[in-house]
Amino acid sequence: MRDYTQFYINGQWADPVTPKTLDVLDPSTEEVCAMISLGAEADVDMAVAAAKAAFEPFSQTSVEERVGMLERMAKIFQRRIGEFAEAVRLEMGAPIKLASTAQAYAGLGHITEAAKILKTYSFTEDLGPHRVVKEPIGVCGMITPWNWPLNQVSCKVAPALAVGCTMVLKPSEVAPLSAYLYAEIMDEAGVPAGVFNLVNGDGPTVGEALSRHPDIDMMSFTGSTRAGSLVAQNAAPTVKRVTQELGGKSPNIILDDADLEAAVTRGVVHMYNNTGQSCNAPSRMLVPRALLADAEAIAAKVTESVVIGATGDDTTTMGPVVSKVQWDKIQGLIEAGINEGAKVVCGGPGLPDGIERGYYVKPTVFSEVANDMTIAQQEIFGPVLAMLPYDSEEEAIQIANDTPYGLAGYVQSGDLDHARLVASRIRAGNVHINGASPGMDVPFGGYKQSGNGREWGSHGFTDYLEIKAISGFKAA
Repeated sequence: MRDYTQFYINGQWADPVTPKTLDVLDPSTEEVCAMISLGAEADVDMAVAAAKAAFEPFSQTSVEERVGMLERMAKIFQRRIGEFAEAVRLEMGAPIKLASTAQAYAGLGHITEAAKILKTYSFTEDLGPHRVVKEPIGVCGMITPWNWPLNQVSCKVAPALAVGCTMVLKPSEVAPLSAYLYAEIMDEAGVPAGVFNLVNGDGPTVGEALSRHPDIDMMSFTGSTRAGSLVAQNAAPTVKRVTQELGGKSPNIILDDADLEAAVTRGVVHMYNNTGQSCNAPSRMLVPRALLADAEAIAAKVTESVVIGATGDDTTTMGPVVSKVQWDKIQGLIEAGINEGAKVVCGGPGLPDGIERGYYVKPTVFSEVANDMTIAQQEIFGPVLAMLPYDSEEEAIQIANDTPYGLAGYVQSGDLDHARLVASRIRAGNVHINGASPGMDVPFGGYKQSGNGREWGSHGFTDYLEIKAISGFKAA
């Protein structure tokens, strides 16, 4: 069992002020795989004080110095990529193949992307005799989730470091192992003391203490819409900047000119990726009513190909959900779908056949779903797909936008111009045509209750910068 009971504060591993431990469970076995400490307000105060003291000297470092730090981080990360993959497998149940590729390499990718952008990024703009300067905002509080732990840590830490901010990170207490390793690479890469600090803990204690702290200049939060709202409320009295990447209920519009087999297959496979635990999952598949029966058959065939099993097995394509809390929530929503009259195409409640332990969920497809049903409105965050029939393209667009969320949208069509037209009408921060995936240079974020601000690439630098106008910088 891993002992990760210290915090990383001011360049050193430190014991918590008040000992309080929490077991970390491997969701595939329900067994304890590690132990962490839960921090308190006093731990947050020490971490913030370290970050505040480090900010002035670190904000004055050169671009070349910060590029060097990022490049050293990337080399160490690459060397330890297997350790990161194993940590993600244990902490949140990703199958080892997924953990070794998408999960681990997402963390590495944001570091290398930040280094590349920083080499040519302009922090100044001249407007006649005046100069506009982009300066680091200060001390940043960061709260990250359990579903893509390395991706979310890295897409916050890397740009903040790149522009000269200091930070205090609270990773999810459910999946904290990979963040601990991340702190180790920051230390080995020679990031100055106080620039990066890690305090484990829960939201109501450490998360709230960060959000309320008067010496935190901005909060970057990824998680549920409910929790994001609380972060914003706690941050409001100190008028700090708050950026949020929150929930989603993303529509996947299959137009009548799409290759139905390819489009449905793509959508179902994407929905099941990471056991459905992605905020941008295409969880509402909108299908022309005349094609619904064919789409159901394709979805059922794809679902039959899913391999559920031990997360250490290379052949496993779907692992468990992260916790008993999540499993119970998903089971309740599956039952709600049944009770509200949706058609169960495959899957349903309970453990998958042959599984006796672990938080495994049957991959489930509902059809004949109305958009006012619970399973069409609430974010399930599990391998549960809702298929909604539509009678006209206009109706499909209306259904797609009839949600409080706006993180992602998907359009499938055999005509690119047609797809572009429909994509332009979806109210979401990211729209994907015919399964296209974004690179790490493409901004990621949402509309409406899916949050504000943008992460990834050069757009990800923006939230960590203040804008200063210096008039008369040059002689008129």
